Amino acid sequence: MLQDDMLALPMTTGGGGMGDFSPPAPAAMGGSSASTTKLSGKAKAAIVVRLLLNEGADIPIEDLPDELQMELTQQMGKMRLVDRDTLYAVAAEFAEMLDNVGLTFPNGLAGALTAMDGRISRHTASRLRKEAGVRQFGDPWERLKALPPEDLASLAEAESIEVAAVLLSKLDTAKAAQMLVHLPGPVARQITYAVSHTGNVTPDTVDRIGLSLAAQVEARPDLAFESSPGQRVGAILTEAAAAKRDEVLLALEEEDQEFATDVRKSIFTYGLIAQRMQPLDVPKLMRVLAQPDLVTAIAFATDEDDVATNTFLLDNMSSRMATNIREEVNERGKVKRSDGETAFGLIVSAMRDLINAGEIELKSDEDEEE
Repeated sequence: MLQDDMLALPMTTGGGGMGDFSPPAPAAMGGSSASTTKLSGKAKAAIVVRLLLNEGADIPIEDLPDELQMELTQQMGKMRLVDRDTLYAVAAEFAEMLDNVGLTFPNGLAGALTAMDGRISRHTASRLRKEAGVRQFGDPWERLKALPPEDLASLAEAESIEVAAVLLSKLDTAKAAQMLVHLPGPVARQITYAVSHTGNVTPDTVDRIGLSLAAQVEARPDLAFESSPGQRVGAILTEAAAAKRDEVLLALEEEDQEFATDVRKSIFTYGLIAQRMQPLDVPKLMRVLAQPDLVTAIAFATDEDDVATNTFLLDNMSSRMATNIREEVNERGKVKRSDGETAFGLIVSAMRDLINAGEIELKSDEDEEE
């Protein structure tokens, strides 16, 4: 938009003053340059901003450095009337200047670091900010609002109730509600009540709180693994043979009961499909499975949970497919353990791929308890 382009241009206080809108080649302006020769850069900036405001444009003037905001406001306070020819000349000069701009860069190192966020390492960005004395964050609240609700809840629990109330107030309503879900009931009630005492909090205080919270987030060390140890071991044991899985779990329980419990929560087996999968998602799974693998798995299943999964899958697929599979299972006969466990693994792996792709969503622990 025009107003965004205007504020993206380099605006300096040298020469003509704030917002020197003189074009690179004044002679090319024709008649318009003669009408604006006596105007300073500050005056031209004030005219353009006033014109845009009159047209209802929402100009993010607050994004300019404080000094330039002051100069612009002071200049507008000094000016009175501008004739129509001068207005047209300044607007034409400004429009031509925009046409000549091919590329703009962020304003200063702080802007450059913001533009490069996520493209250079956190260590490099932190080092550059420290060496240059640049503020760590442009708007810390934008960084905080992007955090998952559970991370926000952890931040809130670690802070005073008053700080947590400011954090809750700065979030959009949906994210704030999600954050409360991850907080213990008494803590959530205390924080929501404390919001009633935030009426006199100043913008500077909110900014300092945001900087402090964002600094805590950035101070967290980079982790080599995205998932927890229990999740990683659980994923490995999910793919392992049943005998080996039971052997490892038994050994883990003897060594560390708490870790073994975390691992069990992350293990997903064929027998758990009936407990964790939504009935409406069965057709999605059927579309990515090879029917011979499903026949092998159903023919191999003997444990109570595995048989329950057989029934669950057959009941929630098309009746024609279920009939065909039952006929093939009856003809298949006994299945070797190695073949059966391989088929189990293929089905579980296919379902995990659908989960990771967002195609299906498992029942939560709360759903299971209901």
